[in-house]
This record gives sequence, C-alpha cells and structure tokens, in this order.
Amino acid sequence: MKSRLKWIWISCALILNACDASIDGDRIVGELASDRIELTAEAAEPVTEILVAEGDAVTAGQVLMRQDAARARARLAESEAALGQAQARLDELVRGPRSEQIAAARANVGGARDELEFRRSDFTRVQKIHAQDLASPELLDRAQAALDAAEANDELRRAQLQELLSGTTIEELAQAENAVKQAAARSDLLRVDLARHEITAPVDGIVDSRLFELGERPAPGQVLMVMLPGKQPYARIYIPEHLRVHVNAGMTATIRVDGLEETIGGRVRWVASEAAFTPYYALTERDRGHLTYLAKVDIAEERARLPDGVPVEVDLRLDHSE
Repeated sequence: MKSRLKWIWISCALILNACDASIDGDRIVGELASDRIELTAEAAEPVTEILVAEGDAVTAGQVLMRQDAARARARLAESEAALGQAQARLDELVRGPRSEQIAAARANVGGARDELEFRRSDFTRVQKIHAQDLASPELLDRAQAALDAAEANDELRRAQLQELLSGTTIEELAQAENAVKQAAARSDLLRVDLARHEITAPVDGIVDSRLFELGERPAPGQVLMVMLPGKQPYARIYIPEHLRVHVNAGMTATIRVDGLEETIGGRVRWVASEAAFTPYYALTERDRGHLTYLAKVDIAEERARLPDGVPVEVDLRLDHSE
C-alpha cells in the first residue's frame, strides 16, 4: 500500500513538473540592449566645442560636437574665388568682344595696310635703282625682307579683326561652361567637408559615451561619440533550437523587466537565420539542442526610456499545436 502511494505521489510530481515546464518553456531570459551608432571624425582637426554630455537625449540633426574648421573655410573661400573667375570668363565670352577692342583692331589693320603700301613703293624704288647699278644687292634684299614682313603683319591684323567680328565659337563657350561646372562642384565638395566639422546626431537617441575631450585631435576615422538610437532599447534574447520554428517576426510578446512590477507589451522585430552556435561537423540530436538563435523584441509601449543592460524575461506564449 505504501509503495503504491509512493508511486502515485511521484507521478503527481512529474505531472506538475511537466506543467511548470510547459508554462515556463516559452519564457526566455535576456537583457535590454540598443544598437550602437559610432560617430567618427572625417578631419584631423582639434575638438573646439562639446555641446552634449553622456546620457543626454538628442534629436536627429542636433549638433553634438565641433572641430576646428579654419582650414576648411579657407579652402572653400579659395574655391569660391576660382568659381567667380570662371563665371566671369564665361560671361565675357557670352557677351562677345567690346566695341573698343574692335575699333583698336580696325586701327591696327589700317596701320598695317599703310605700312604695306610704303614697303611696296620702297621696294619698287630700290628695284629701279638696283637696275641702274646705283644700289647694292644687300639694299635690295633688305627692301624685300621689309616688304615680306609688312605683308605678314597685314595678314595678322586682318585675321585678328575677323576673329573679333566673328565672336565666340561654340567650342570656347563649351570649355568655359565646363570650367564653371568644375569650379562649382569643387565648391560643393568643400562645403560638405566644412559641414562635417560639426558632428550631428543622425537619429533620435541618447549619447552613450564621449571618447574625445576639448583640444584633442582625432585621426580621420576615429570614433568621437557613441549613440544609442531610438526611444527605447529592445530585449535581446536567444531562442532555443526547439522553439525556433514557432517564432516569427511580428508576433507579440510580454516582457518582464527586473525592478518593474508590471509587464510590458512587446513585438518580435527580427530573428537570426543562423544559429549562434554552429559547429562545422554534422549535428547530432544532442548537439542540436545547444543551438540558439538571436532575436530582438521591441518594446511596444510609450514610456520613459529604460536603461540598457537590465535583465529581462520574454514570454512568447507560443502555440505548440502547429
């Protein structure tokens, strides 16, 4: 009789343990965590101003820190001057030659024509004298050379006048327009470089840590600040292998946070497709039980921000009948 009662009590205990396991089997432990955003330096310039402290809540676009921008402003001023020069040259070509330039070119043509007429008459006179053996061959050669130079100068002056009268060519305008575009692009690039001497918050969140102080000079690419984005952290949990097939993004959950009496509603945001523990050899049935899958459960309620690192329990309440 005693032996029979003993087995009855043992059976009841096993049943109760099984019930407790089924109740707690969908409750997964984890902690509150946030994604980290690292704000890096793009210029090797000293920090001149820090506008926030660690733990401050910030909004997207808010300036958090400034670096010395004197060098960047000087480069931008130089590039804007080059842009103005290129634009002035383009405007000059579009307008065409000035009337004063054309008048000067006409005067040069008149002077070259008069010089040519004089050299022609002088050469004719020297030819006649040379034919009478009254002039040396050297004198005739000098007269010929002077005539050739006068003809060349006349052609040059006429071509210069024609160039002014014809105006700017399409090719010259295209070159000037491209020079303006190049200078404008350079100015835009330097304007972006100047703006990046101000470290701004890319999203809403809180400042987690500050890695540089006033006067320190970071190298390009070094992290200046670390932000925790969003209004709330999420619950970071690891789904056991035997529950993975029941957990999908979008399903609701209940989050129990250490230190809070009330529970918080949550929603599964993401579940990893690869296990956190994946050996390279073939998995046995025993080994598969060790696999876990990282999951992120968002807090779905509006409330004051909870601190990162606090332990939590997430109750998924899965339907095992599937």
